[in-house]
Amino acid sequence: MEFIKPGINIDFVGKMKYAIIISTILTIISIASIIFHGGLNLGIDFAGGSIIQIKVQKDISADKIRHALASTSLGNSIIQQFGPNEFLIRTSESLHDQKLLAENLEKPLTAAFNKDYEIRRVEIVGSKVGADFQRKAILAVVLSWLAMLIYIAWRFEFRYGLGGIIALVHDVVIVTGVISLLNMEFTISILAAIFFIIGYSINDTIVVLDRIRENVKLNPKQKLADIINMSVNQTLSRTILTSFTVFLTVIALYIWGGPVIHDLAFSLLVGVVFGTYSSVFISCPIVLLFENMQLSRLKRKK
Repeated sequence: MEFIKPGINIDFVGKMKYAIIISTILTIISIASIIFHGGLNLGIDFAGGSIIQIKVQKDISADKIRHALASTSLGNSIIQQFGPNEFLIRTSESLHDQKLLAENLEKPLTAAFNKDYEIRRVEIVGSKVGADFQRKAILAVVLSWLAMLIYIAWRFEFRYGLGGIIALVHDVVIVTGVISLLNMEFTISILAAIFFIIGYSINDTIVVLDRIRENVKLNPKQKLADIINMSVNQTLSRTILTSFTVFLTVIALYIWGGPVIHDLAFSLLVGVVFGTYSSVFISCPIVLLFENMQLSRLKRKK
């Protein structure tokens, strides 16, 4: 199935300078937002704290639970409803002691709702464990970039590897910036979304770059800018079909998946859009720029 008929010739290279300007602005905004907020709004997986899941037998709002816990150390907790009468209580407090849990949760809830509630889950992460997890998460993302750069440079050429990795960095920065701008909590789910985006984006990028490489071999005397245009147009139908299918799946998760995976689905939506965009408008200009720099060096040597 093809949405795009063979022989189409859209001038992508001619529009790349505008895309680079837009990407530069978005990247600056993303980094500025993270700096302005003093870093990301880290969830307990990275910052440490506690998550408590409770189910109440009658219809109540999160405000009523917040009111019941107002006089305890959980008074400033984030309380989120994610199902019929089910709530998540997120706090920076580490309620590792059963006595602390009883004093700050069980007693005030019993006083407010009698025994018409059930504590379904308590997860506690220490601050040292959270900090270690944060460090390992950053290291994992960076190592994934380096591993892909080495593989693509070995399997294809360095210029293609460089284009692919810069596109990945671009996608991760933009997605992280959107999360920061919306002050969303950066949790393990969003980290998982970022790894998905890295895999999705590099796969989409490799398809385009591999077609460029093939066309360079077939047309060695043709200008690289023309080859890039031809290659992107040739893979355009595949790119649209793949991206649209993934987008429909993720938007279904976002709409009907429920509050628990809402942040994950939203991050994936942003990632799919920018991952597709960067495959054409970030990786290809880098390949072209690298080629132009090499040609300039050769001219200076002559």
